[in-house]
Amino acid sequence: MSSVSAAAPTGTVLADAVFPARRVLARDTALVVGGAVLTGLAAQIAVPVPGSPVPVTGQTFAALLVGTSLGARRGFLSLALYALAGMAGMPWFAEGDSGAAMPSFGYVLGMLLAATVVGALARRGGDRGALRTVGTMAAGSAIIYAIGVPYLALATDSSLGEAVAAGLIPFLVGDALKAALAMGALPTAWKLVGRRG
Repeated sequence: MSSVSAAAPTGTVLADAVFPARRVLARDTALVVGGAVLTGLAAQIAVPVPGSPVPVTGQTFAALLVGTSLGARRGFLSLALYALAGMAGMPWFAEGDSGAAMPSFGYVLGMLLAATVVGALARRGGDRGALRTVGTMAAGSAIIYAIGVPYLALATDSSLGEAVAAGLIPFLVGDALKAALAMGALPTAWKLVGRRG
């Protein structure tokens, strides 16, 4: 049994290991709000993609990290808060946008589901080793695209093939880099937690 496994058994996510429960409601509220704010801030790191209404952002990476770090329930609540605040006019979607009418809003909905799924996978140890982390991030990214790309096609009145070309293909290299970053960051965080425990 590794020191990581001994320090925090499967069923525990990183936030639970780093912030042990004393005042659970206060802790969970702070984590949910913090995850929403992190996602909103990361969305402001945006690089336009020529020929696509969807920019490359730090938003998806943040959403997946929020889900894996907080777990399914808090990850869902965090991304729901992010989505609802953005729909209500908070300018923290990509490029300071807000509302549900933008063509890239499907990706926000995809992030909501993806954070929930990767959070559930993290509770089963999906963020504790390099290969597991890559698989978890790949599953989350696939969910984001499965919702975002068809929404993009509907919102822009384009074919599914055109939406794939504009809203999926240009982002694959970036997603591979984000997965590699997570592959190093999350297992390393668990090792540090194991050493601390």
